[in-house]
Amino acid sequence: MPGSSLFPEYHLPMRTKLHTTAVDAIAAAKAAGCVNNDITVHVGGFGLCGIPEQLIIALRDTGVTGLTCISNNAGVDDWGLGLLLQTKQIKKMVSSYVGENAEFERQFLAGELEVEFNPQGTLAERIRAGGAGIPVFYTATGVGTQVAEGKETRTIPFKGTEREYVAETGIWAELALIKAWKADTAGNLIYRMTARNFNPMMATAAQFTIAEVEEIVEVGELEPDGIHTPGNYVDAIVVTKSEKRIEQRTVRE
Repeated sequence: MPGSSLFPEYHLPMRTKLHTTAVDAIAAAKAAGCVNNDITVHVGGFGLCGIPEQLIIALRDTGVTGLTCISNNAGVDDWGLGLLLQTKQIKKMVSSYVGENAEFERQFLAGELEVEFNPQGTLAERIRAGGAGIPVFYTATGVGTQVAEGKETRTIPFKGTEREYVAETGIWAELALIKAWKADTAGNLIYRMTARNFNPMMATAAQFTIAEVEEIVEVGELEPDGIHTPGNYVDAIVVTKSEKRIEQRTVRE
């Protein structure tokens, strides 16, 4: 029986995941060997919605270079990943849309930035596959286009029809910087509306995951069935005040 002389009870202290600042959270990742030059980094967000604003700044301030950033896009010139482009700390972008960043365009056309474009659904699935331990999967998206160049293709019978598919690889990163709405002290996360976007799958697909959140509560205060990312995927949490900028504001006169 638990608690008997044969099965004594053990109460192990839970490692704290909460950090005071984004700088402290990045330092924890560095201490774990996950912030170095030439690493791959997942960065959540869609446009400027659901981006880990302060974590991006803290990563920039470490001075690391040669980064491969996995992100739907590169933010704008003066915010989000645009800040890392300004300092030329990004070597390669793996993205599906980058139309709002003039510095991105300049570096790409000048041959200063390597870019790997992915169909958006394929990018999301590559990240999810990385978190699920799936090294390769097949998709019909991109067959017969530049997306498939240099990749394995295979004709596979599926749903009663033979069709050509292209092989895509799962993505795993050393570091994931994600944004959530609310967390508890164990790292369980809830996202808010469209700010969820790429964040949940990125949280699962990295060696060290940091969540930047707007609010933190005690364990037990979140509705268990409403948790989007279980805390076992999250290594560090930091509460910040989001600026929530808008990429393009259009108003009537």
